[in-house]
Order: sequence, then structure tokens, then C-alpha cells
Amino acid sequence: MVSPDIPDIPGSATPAPESWVGRSETLHDDICAAPLRGLAATLDDDGPAPEVGTPVPPLAHWLYFLPRAPQHQLGEDGHPRRGGFLPPIALPRRMWAGGELTWALDNPLRVGDAAERRSRIAAVTPKTGRSGDMVFVQVLHEVHNARGLCLTETHDIVYRGAARPGEAPPAPVMADTGAPWQRTLVADAVLLFRYSALTFNGHRIHYDRTYVTEVEGYPGLVVHGPLIATLLADMLRRHAPQARLQRFRYQALQPSFDGQPFTLNATPDATERHFRLWASNAEGHLTMRAEADAVWSL
Repeated sequence: MVSPDIPDIPGSATPAPESWVGRSETLHDDICAAPLRGLAATLDDDGPAPEVGTPVPPLAHWLYFLPRAPQHQLGEDGHPRRGGFLPPIALPRRMWAGGELTWALDNPLRVGDAAERRSRIAAVTPKTGRSGDMVFVQVLHEVHNARGLCLTETHDIVYRGAARPGEAPPAPVMADTGAPWQRTLVADAVLLFRYSALTFNGHRIHYDRTYVTEVEGYPGLVVHGPLIATLLADMLRRHAPQARLQRFRYQALQPSFDGQPFTLNATPDATERHFRLWASNAEGHLTMRAEADAVWSL
């Protein structure tokens, strides 16, 4: 359910994207177990099945509060057409750039909750880089249940121009090697399809090979940024199961593509309360970096 709180914008019928700053919306959802079971299967997690009262794992709240635009309202890229809650930015390529999350440890979001997510456009920032024009949009989210605030999130989205013939990708950054915790995966089309289905994500870059290579100019299907972030957070569950995540910050540096192995890496500090995490591709290039803070449950 969407309860928009969108102020009227005076003047032109097509206002500048910067005028979207301050727009807000409120979404409601019931936190049920089925999406979590699907995510566990997708992540190869054979732990106990979630039931009423089970806390939602870190970043699994992305399975809820999903926009469900009617089919006729979708754009060419499979996303809802722009100009609703998000600003009508003309640049065709849209990606997750990163974000930061903080959890209220005394009030986790749980299966069975009736929950609410309050969102607000915090900033719209045009920039020009080596690859041309870009626009960064920052969205602030707060998730509440009947007991109060469960988590806050800052979500950064980047819009870029179309790929140009002969355009060189950004210079890669070499990733560190030798992390004590590592996991290597190959994201195939089935994995990307399953995560798209779980998040009701119609973006064609994740499943339509003709579109992603011929229209957006990528060499293959793009692995979801939030999927990689979720896999990084999942490293802590696998290696430090008693650690309760309190803060998680991540930044996407370059895309990963299907059929190519990528490695998840994590290094704890001496107390195992602060963690440095990153993802690297088959060439050893850094694709996502993150850091996390946790407390230990008894």
C-alpha cells in the first residue's frame, strides 16, 4: 500500500529533478515468512525456517515494501516510469550506488509484524565525470513496526548516460587479497532471476541479455548491487553467527556480470565487532566495499 505525501510543484509541467527534494511516501507491508524462505534458498542457507517472531536478517527488509506498478506504467528498462516518487531524470542507466543502514537492536523487524516504511528524497545532485553526466539521488528510509523504529537507511542511486561507442570503463581498483573469510560464487542467470523475483525487480539489465548488451552496453547480465551487499552481510552470519549487525555501509564501484566468478571477502578486527568487507571480480578488481559494526549476543 502506498500513501504518498507529494507536494505540488508550481510552474512547469516538467519541473527540474532537484525540485523533488523533500518528496516523501509511506509504504505498509506485512512481514511474512515466505520471502525469507525464498531468500534462504537463493543464498544456499540451510538454517531453520523462519516463523512468527523470527527477526528479519540484515538487508532482507529489501524483500518488502516493494513498488508494484501496473504493467502499463513500466518504462523501456522495466522500471516504473520516472516522475512519481523518484525524480524524472532523463539519463537512461540507473544503478544502486551504495548506502548505509543502522538497526535498532532493541527492536528488530520480525516475522508477523505489520510494518511501515517512511521515505524521503534527501538530495538530487548532478555531476559530470569521465563517463559524462550523472545524477545522484539520495533517499532516506525509516522502517517502523508497532513498537517503534526498527532501522534507518540511506540509499544512494546513480543515473548515467547511455554507453558511447568505444567508451572505456572507469579505471579499476585492485582488491586486497588474503582475507581470512572468503566465498567465491558464479552468479548465473537463474540466481539473478530468483533475486529479481524475490524483490519484484523488473529491471531488464538483470535478465534480458539482448537489452543489457545492445541498449545499455554492458557485456552481460548485471548482478544486483543489493544481492552482492546481502551476500557480504551474509558472510557475518556464516563466520560470526553470534554477531548482531548494528551498522552496515556499502559502496558499489563497478558492476559484476553473470557467468564470471566473484569473491566475497571479510576481515574482522581483533574484537570481531568491526568488519571490513569487499567483493572482487575474477580479475581481482574491487567491485563493492563495505564495513560493518556488530555487537555480540549472549
